[in-house]
Amino acid sequence: MISSRFSVAVHILSLIDVHAGKITSERIAGSVNTNAVVIRRIMSLLSKSGLIESRPGVTGIKLVRPLTEITLYDVYRAVELPENDVLFTVHQNTNIKCMVGRNIQNALMPPLLDAQRELEQSLAKTSVAEVTKTIVSQG
Repeated sequence: MISSRFSVAVHILSLIDVHAGKITSERIAGSVNTNAVVIRRIMSLLSKSGLIESRPGVTGIKLVRPLTEITLYDVYRAVELPENDVLFTVHQNTNIKCMVGRNIQNALMPPLLDAQRELEQSLAKTSVAEVTKTIVSQG
């Protein structure tokens, strides 16, 4: 399951854009309704992925590139799969003496990988700017 880090990361990027970078992690935390430590952890992932730059202070957060050039796939990769490329895993160490246990991984991984590819392709079609535009238009 994709955690809430993804939606929080999009929330963060939208706030940075709407406030032209003049926002603190504490203020972002207030908008997300979570602890600033959670926000700083997610911002660290966004920074490591080259989506934002952050320095201490009110004007220290900026987008590295425009939101029109940042897709939901970019955000997903930054916060959900930073250490491996597999969204779904199949349990390991099954009983090889059992027909199902012996074959479950080989049978289940292809459709799971297909589903992951479809998700990633769909996310790549939408920029964070489109999400932010919808947010702003709803006032």
